[in-house]
Amino acid sequence: MTPFAGIPDAAFEFYAELEHNNNREWWLEHKATYDSAVKEPLAGLLAALETEFGEAKLFRPNRDIRFSLDKSPYKTAQGAFASTAEGVGFYIQLSADGLLIGGGCHTHTPAQLARFRNAVDAEASGGVLQGIVQGVQSVGFAVEGESLKTVPRGFDKDHPRAELLKHKSLSAGMHLGRPRWLSTPDAAGEVARRWEELRPLVEWIGRYASP
Repeated sequence: MTPFAGIPDAAFEFYAELEHNNNREWWLEHKATYDSAVKEPLAGLLAALETEFGEAKLFRPNRDIRFSLDKSPYKTAQGAFASTAEGVGFYIQLSADGLLIGGGCHTHTPAQLARFRNAVDAEASGGVLQGIVQGVQSVGFAVEGESLKTVPRGFDKDHPRAELLKHKSLSAGMHLGRPRWLSTPDAAGEVARRWEELRPLVEWIGRYASP
């Protein structure tokens, strides 16, 4: 594999055009650009990060339109996920808007959700998570995930970690746009630094709430 040299501007231009030409004919005409500007550079970036964060998988560019009213055949972003447990790990995405970096968990089986809530409720593990969340917010990540409008049944509505108890899934993300370093080899280190900032969150979920 060619050494990682950065994500070229052509990747974001490709997705800006795809948003207005989301059809099979246009995709086939521009697939070479997808391969050279999106797929190959992103695969190179993930390979550069594999030692620290594990193997990552690129998501398929095709949308599953079987049960969707939107029949556009292609995703308007390229995502990849470095999994530490099922549904838990580090995320990266390229789109017309630029680069997005994230990490956490996007699954919530009943058993998993029960473990998560019990760990949030417990003073020791819940206090650690509260500190982790405050930490990732302080460096610019937005805390996200599916959540309820109210504290779940069985927990005090005035619980000191009420907002965390409302979560059914928990992740953190940061939209970085198109910083100058993104088109250079320095992008690998910049992404690694931000994933490292998310490691405490990913590891907490892996310990207390993985599937």
